[in-house]
Amino acid sequence: MLELGLTGGIGSGKSTVSQRLVDKGAKLVDADQIVRDLQAPGAPVFLAMVERWGDKIIGDDGNLNRAAVAEIVFSDTDELDALNGIVHPSVVTEIARVMKELSDTDHVVINDIPLLVNKEGKSERPEYDRFKGIIVVDVPTEVAVARLVEFRGFDKEDAEARIASQASRDQRKAIADFVVDNAGSLDALDPQIDACWEWIQTLR
Repeated sequence: MLELGLTGGIGSGKSTVSQRLVDKGAKLVDADQIVRDLQAPGAPVFLAMVERWGDKIIGDDGNLNRAAVAEIVFSDTDELDALNGIVHPSVVTEIARVMKELSDTDHVVINDIPLLVNKEGKSERPEYDRFKGIIVVDVPTEVAVARLVEFRGFDKEDAEARIASQASRDQRKAIADFVVDNAGSLDALDPQIDACWEWIQTLR
């Protein structure tokens, strides 16, 4: 198994890049999807979150209202720490389970981790040391803002604030072994995915 980390800021198109690598033959471990699965109605993480913040974080359809959670934790570090304390241990456990299943294979495994780099430009989780390389998906801030407004319904100010709360482009690129520029069209992305996949093969 060859294990790599992949990260990028909100609005960078990180999921598009990870899917293109899956199309090349990689296996994907998607931290965001694992979180969504763990936060399904009735799951222990969901119940722990409702116990702390009440029914106001439950949508009309019974699912977690992620926008309501984001509003609570976005500007309150104590609440964010509480959320991380509820969610992260279960995520780490689930990722470890998946990795154990893949450990005896020869797969390329892409770990899609949005917050691999923190606001201080560091990656403090020791489990990330196992990665043989880190891929960073990079776009200019104005491109990320435009995508968040157009495709995810953010208003411009909220999009800018979310981006500012994360690691900077320079901080991510400082830890990158391979940078994918995703500012252009999908056609422009294809040659970079080809180059990234060729680079990955050199790590075997």
